[in-house]
This record gives sequence, C-alpha cells and structure tokens, in this order.
Amino acid sequence: MKNRSLLFILLLAVTGLSSCVQNKNNPGYAYMGEHDMYYTKFDKAYTPNKILPNGQTNQPPAIGSVDRSSSFFPFHPKNIGEKVVDQTKAGVELKNPVPVTATTLAEGKRQYEIFCLDCHGTDAKGDGHLYTAKLFPAKPRDLTGSYVQNMPDGSIFFIITEGSISGLMGPHGTQISAENRWKIVNYLRSFVKK
Repeated sequence: MKNRSLLFILLLAVTGLSSCVQNKNNPGYAYMGEHDMYYTKFDKAYTPNKILPNGQTNQPPAIGSVDRSSSFFPFHPKNIGEKVVDQTKAGVELKNPVPVTATTLAEGKRQYEIFCLDCHGTDAKGDGHLYTAKLFPAKPRDLTGSYVQNMPDGSIFFIITEGSISGLMGPHGTQISAENRWKIVNYLRSFVKK
C-alpha cells in the first residue's frame, strides 16, 4: 500500500514536471489544432487583401458611423447644480439643425408617440396613460404651456437628452438619436401654432 502511494506521487510529479517546457512561447501540444481558435488566422491591418472589394484589409468606417473621439453633445452634468447651468447653456449654444418641414414634423410626431405619449399624452398636456392610470407619482409637464414653449430649442433638447432637473423625467439620450430629438422639439413647437 505504501509503495502504491509513493508510486502515485512519483507519477504525478513526473507528469507535472513534463508539462514544464523551456520555451515559454510554446504551450505544448495543441489537441484540436486550428479548430480550437487558439491560433486564429487573421490579416494584418495594412496588408493587401484579395477577398475584399477594394483590396485592403483595413476598411473605412461604415457610412453613418460616429467618431468616438467627437462629442456632438458637449454637456454631461454630474449633479443638479451642473444640470441647471448646462440646461441654460444648452439653450444659448445649441441651435436646432433640423428644418421644419412636413416630413420632419411627421417624423417628430412619430417619435413623440413612441417615447413621450405615455407620460405627456396625445395633446402634450401631461395627461398620458401613465398619469391617468395613477402609475406616475406626479403630473408630467404640460408641453404646450408657456413655460416650455418659451424655452429655447437647445434647452428642450437638453431635457430630452439628460432628463428633467427635478428627476421626474429620465434621460432619453441613449434611446432617441440626436436628429430625432430635434424633430421632437420641432413637433412640440407645432402645438403653439395649432
């Protein structure tokens, strides 16, 4: 029995030591070969490539890609005080790049119905389903009233992006594209003209 235990320990030690290799770049045996994806075949970035249409391995960004280093929205408030300052600044600095046309108003209405209707209601009076069904603690802002209608476009865009100062309306900047947020602003402006 004692010899068996000693033999087992010796066998275990030999197996462990045999897995140690001098060349640290060689991991030993590859049992699955190329199929385990440990050794991937890839082309270096600036080498020619016969498979791709333009013959380059490194491809240009897809059309419509946003440069990660650029920020089209320069405001990122960390607290309520910064939010108040940034909302005011946004009202001065941000100008609506989307022209008011029948097409952009229709798209603004569509986006409003997707993202704003449940809280603010069909006529933007703050009487949406979530409030009338008593699922919302406070009445949402009436977007047709003078308070909102006298705000600069940039401030409304800021509120849609970062949420309201009170915190009752959450940020929608990650859910709605910048262009569609501006279209919603245009649509909200159309309520005064009705």
